[in-house]
Amino acid sequence: MAEEILLTQEGYEKLESELNNLKNVKRREIAKRIKVAREFGDISENSEYDDAKNEQAFIEGRIKEIEIMLRNARIVKDDEITGDTVNLGTIVELKDMDTNDEFSYKIVGSAEADPLNFKISNESPIGKAILGHKKGDTVKVEVPSGITEYEILSIKKQKKG
Repeated sequence: MAEEILLTQEGYEKLESELNNLKNVKRREIAKRIKVAREFGDISENSEYDDAKNEQAFIEGRIKEIEIMLRNARIVKDDEITGDTVNLGTIVELKDMDTNDEFSYKIVGSAEADPLNFKISNESPIGKAILGHKKGDTVKVEVPSGITEYEILSIKKQKKG
């Protein structure tokens, strides 16, 4: 049996939207590119054809991957998220005890992690370490450079937009 994929409602909807776009837009675009490339003649030395077929394979793989994720998804319900403890869907403000730098992250499922936009996975080293903790707790996180200590400054439930 496949492993359960935890997602926020926002993450689930994003995956559904991506799947819809891949199936209904990208597939058609690739089919047109393949058709045009075939018209160039000999496909054995046709780079446009090869590129289109490679992109088609990538898109089909991504479609399968998303379908599996959605089939095995468990959406974290709004009533499971509180501002009391760190959980999926909470926004957590952390303080690095060594540098005094402060960071704010939204905790999300691994399928929707996007560190550049401050969304970290519940399975990442920091996410895993702070999950279930409360405001004021200090947690130690094993990172590649050693062990870093963080204080949880605040936990907020994301407001519905």
